[in-house]
Amino acid sequence: MDIRKVKKLIELLEESDIDELEIKEGEESVRISRHSSQARAAYAAGAAAAPALPHSFAPPPAPAPQPAAESSRSAPSINGHVIKSPMVGTFYRSPSPGSPSFVETGQHVKVGDVVCIVEAMKMMNQIEADKAGVVEAILIEDGQPVEFDQPLITIV
Repeated sequence: MDIRKVKKLIELLEESDIDELEIKEGEESVRISRHSSQARAAYAAGAAAAPALPHSFAPPPAPAPQPAAESSRSAPSINGHVIKSPMVGTFYRSPSPGSPSFVETGQHVKVGDVVCIVEAMKMMNQIEADKAGVVEAILIEDGQPVEFDQPLITIV
């Protein structure tokens, strides 16, 4: 992929309110993300994929306190539509440490709204709501590991 194309993609990202963009052309791919003050791009080609650029994420110093209603449940019953993890990784409720969470319990979400991030192999994967509704429960604590197909959030 031509470096001029990559620069043009970065310019387009900066001019819009899109947070992340990934383009694939054959075996080449470019992922540009604006999760910090500067855009970062990762470039990979074929089997000799380049390592992803480091991200500003660090594990939280301590688990965030959960509201009493969520933390007092011993085995939460899963009702409504379930958003599951598409991969093994680490669950994050916010785009960076110290930032507000993408969603809170009771919040209305639309299809396509980012509800969390699952970090896998230093890549931050935004997980979007695939159903409109109200967030009923956030089933995972911030910074906790998640498995493939593990329930993350329920929407009613």
